[in-house]
Amino acid sequence: MESDNNTSQMKAVILAAGRGERLGQAGRDQPKALLAFDGVTLLERHIQNLAHGGIRQVYLITGYQQQAIEQAIAGLTIDITIQTIYNANYTQGSMVSLYCARDILAAATDLILMDADVLYHTEILQRLIHSQHRNCLLLDEHFAAGDEPVKICIHADRIVELRKQIDGHLRWDIQGESVGFFRFDGRLAAQLLQQVQRRIDEGHVNEPHEEAIRALVLGQPEQFHYENITGLPWIEIDFPEDVQRAQTEVLERFHA
Repeated sequence: MESDNNTSQMKAVILAAGRGERLGQAGRDQPKALLAFDGVTLLERHIQNLAHGGIRQVYLITGYQQQAIEQAIAGLTIDITIQTIYNANYTQGSMVSLYCARDILAAATDLILMDADVLYHTEILQRLIHSQHRNCLLLDEHFAAGDEPVKICIHADRIVELRKQIDGHLRWDIQGESVGFFRFDGRLAAQLLQQVQRRIDEGHVNEPHEEAIRALVLGQPEQFHYENITGLPWIEIDFPEDVQRAQTEVLERFHA
């Protein structure tokens, strides 16, 4: 699992197709990736942070208001190549969006997979990109209990669960929230595609893509590790109150 820390051939896939219906008016006005904080959109922050980490090729899965995202990309001056892939079925689950990236998953190259709706301190992504582990998740032990967070459970230093709903009988030593960013080497990226393909073939188009990742991780936990980013500020933007918290709490901590 050791990484050579060479990011020049690493690719990034950003899932940015969803409509963001739970955001209310903010989600209807624009894609979540174009929400701006301190005058900088989430999308631009992702691209800046990926470029800072040495990534030179980004694939952006678009859907809702994809033309607005195309226009935003055209206005960026960051030295990085961005290719959009349109998901015509963006109203379905994120599993379908990930399937749109099947050619990239099959290309046998190291890969960063990201949700677009996250505001985060740049150190969080750098830890993933430069982790010594080529197959890796990000875990934050400080999270609000409930059904919304995707939880990662660790037992005996292995990942034993990755899901919103956790079996009450499960044994774990560490539990944290997933940031929604993942790293895979080329071999396991190709195996992730197999998991996604199987679910698409079985008609599970409304499933979240984390279900395919979960099956891959739990099927061979010895191949995966995690970076503990507890204490670093970040927030997933799902609800109007998340926008408010991002503006009044999270951004302040970027400069603390």
